[in-house]
Amino acid sequence: MAEIKNYTLNFGPQHPAAHGVLRLVLELDGEVIQRADPHIGLLHRATEKLAETRTWIQSVPYMDRLDYVSMMVNEHAYVMAIEKLLNVEVPLRAQYIRVMYDELTRLLNHLLWIGCHGLDVGAMAVFLYAFRDREDIFDMYEAVSGARMHAAYYRPGGVYRDLPEKMPQFAQSKIRSSAAMKRLNEDRNGSLLDFIEAFTQRFPGNVDEYCNLLTDNRIWKQRLVGIGVVTPERALQLGFTGPMLRGSGVEWDLRKKQPYEVYDRLKFDIPVGVNGDSYDRYLIRMEEMRQSNLIVQQCIAWLRANPGPVMSDNHKVSPPARVDMKTNMEELIHHFKLATEGIHVPKGEAYAAVEHPKGEFGIYAVSDGANKPYRLKIRAPGFVHLAALDEMARGHMIADAVTIIGTQDIVFGEIDR
Repeated sequence: MAEIKNYTLNFGPQHPAAHGVLRLVLELDGEVIQRADPHIGLLHRATEKLAETRTWIQSVPYMDRLDYVSMMVNEHAYVMAIEKLLNVEVPLRAQYIRVMYDELTRLLNHLLWIGCHGLDVGAMAVFLYAFRDREDIFDMYEAVSGARMHAAYYRPGGVYRDLPEKMPQFAQSKIRSSAAMKRLNEDRNGSLLDFIEAFTQRFPGNVDEYCNLLTDNRIWKQRLVGIGVVTPERALQLGFTGPMLRGSGVEWDLRKKQPYEVYDRLKFDIPVGVNGDSYDRYLIRMEEMRQSNLIVQQCIAWLRANPGPVMSDNHKVSPPARVDMKTNMEELIHHFKLATEGIHVPKGEAYAAVEHPKGEFGIYAVSDGANKPYRLKIRAPGFVHLAALDEMARGHMIADAVTIIGTQDIVFGEIDR
């Protein structure tokens, strides 16, 4: 009788379910995974090193490019670390805008996750539906920052500018009738807040559509239930955060446990799993989308009622208004110094963490008093999740490795930072 030997297989980086540049070396016994060795050195952004050669403000756009699905949340942790070092106060309106955009970014992330996770395990339609909703959120990004993805909107001391009073509209086109154009511009006749509010009113119905497609779908449950089980104790030992940790039954969310900005003023729930499998993590992220929608609605109500500044008035940190700069020598000097040298951050070190869609995203910044960081260390949530891929995949089939990669919601920009 022939001797059966284990053999090694390269999964990715060209595999469509490898989520970018994951090279997974699988040691197989037939189709059963004995060992999974993830190789990540294929998308090295060198962000931590680049930050040492740029001024504090110039590194904000690099943050967008870490987890390029959760752009503004990455910026948030970075500017919070700078604000801790500067001991600068952020206006309340800017805090509400940040929280609102953090939650819109969570929706942006989870929509891509459900689209790609569905695609990975054979559900095609949900991908197209998810991108319909993502387009609206990209329009919100563009309206406020000028960029659809890499916004660079958060700044030390607040945000780049206030929410616009007018929403851009679709122009007349040869390929669309006037009735179609009217329908496309229906929610765009008012301000950006009106547009966001209209989105939040229809979004719960869209989440219901995703749930109808997947939650009780027999094939979906066969592919997810009991796959990649992690016990609460092991999840804590491995350093899991976010939905990966809450899926194992540990109720830990920085927005509740270590509130930042205005999260302590808002009402929302933290969904927690029971079984620690891929299906529980799916249910948690679906419920998180509903909770984020509620937070955005609360922020809209507050922002409507409370106009005010969105940037610190400390001109050692934020530039003066253009009008003041052109009429006042003192303000002109502030503007010139900020534009040429940037912010001089006092000596010290600070760690700031936010509840990123994937878990705890932290920035550890060290300043030597110069206008650029002495050292920058990024705590990427996906890194520890990927490290657990071997443990989660052992004993499962090759097809289940795809499900486990999907349930981890991996993006390599932040992992190989």
